[in-house]
Amino acid sequence: MDRTARAFWLAAPGYGEIREVALPDPADGEVLVRSLYSGISRGTETLVFRGGVPRSQYDAMRAPFQEGDFPGPVKYGYLSVGVVEQGPERLLGRTVFCLHPHQTRYVVPATAVTPVPDAVPAARAVLAGTVETAVNALWDAAPLVGDRIAVIGGGMVGSSVAALLARFPGVRVQLVDTDPARAKTAEALGVGYAAPEDALGGCDLVVHASATAQGLARGLELLAPEGTIIELSWYGDQKVSLPLGEAFHSRRLTLRASQVGTVSPARAHRSYAERLALALDLLADPALDALITGESAFDELPDVMPRLASGEIPALCHRVRYPHEPLT
Repeated sequence: MDRTARAFWLAAPGYGEIREVALPDPADGEVLVRSLYSGISRGTETLVFRGGVPRSQYDAMRAPFQEGDFPGPVKYGYLSVGVVEQGPERLLGRTVFCLHPHQTRYVVPATAVTPVPDAVPAARAVLAGTVETAVNALWDAAPLVGDRIAVIGGGMVGSSVAALLARFPGVRVQLVDTDPARAKTAEALGVGYAAPEDALGGCDLVVHASATAQGLARGLELLAPEGTIIELSWYGDQKVSLPLGEAFHSRRLTLRASQVGTVSPARAHRSYAERLALALDLLADPALDALITGESAFDELPDVMPRLASGEIPALCHRVRYPHEPLT
């Protein structure tokens, strides 16, 4: 049967459009998902939209169900929540999360979707992919009770990390950002806020997610001796320089990368599916609604994406709302 859906494509850097795409019938072991919401992570997705993915990272940056290639045309995205319209009985009618681009309906293997817990609203579940990144970062970081921690960069990833750290007993957590508006986000998440120049030092741990050399350098300054920075930023094609000739060696500091594409070696016995299911369970906390800072209709994406990329629309996670179109 010839059926179609609609998808958002990056036609060329800085220019997006909605295209009609073929929708196959689901085979055995596949599901047909009707989208309810998707999320736009302003950091990674706007970098892709601007054409800022380095050629050396084209393969590493591919999304699970991406079509096309960088810098474009490409169909990109990875925060989708929908309802299963066709598929195995155990999933039929269930609300699910999938790492799929922005599209009104799609067919994927049943193993590619994760049921959303009943305690988590579908509109909040778009955060699952980013909270999963935060879970992996904290597996890498291994914070301890009573730690003094700075999270530098109050974007979607940094704020997700801060939200999870707020649950650790006895910790001092500051969300550090140049934008004073992040103070309201920090308050909603239950952590402190500071501008970079006012941040508290003596940190046992710094989680860096500002994607700026200045933020990373400030993180080194805030560390106590033997302290560790966990680097979560994705710099794309930017070059980064650091003042490693100052106290980096004398204080025996550690700089470590964390990337969600690999399960943390500290939890290597855990599967990707288990990690994502944990992230969805954590989304039962309504405080995480503070990470969703705007919403638009799917048909508005060609206009909204350039405004997100330019900063005209300030955002952490921008949510996309889908129409309930008949299956044709």
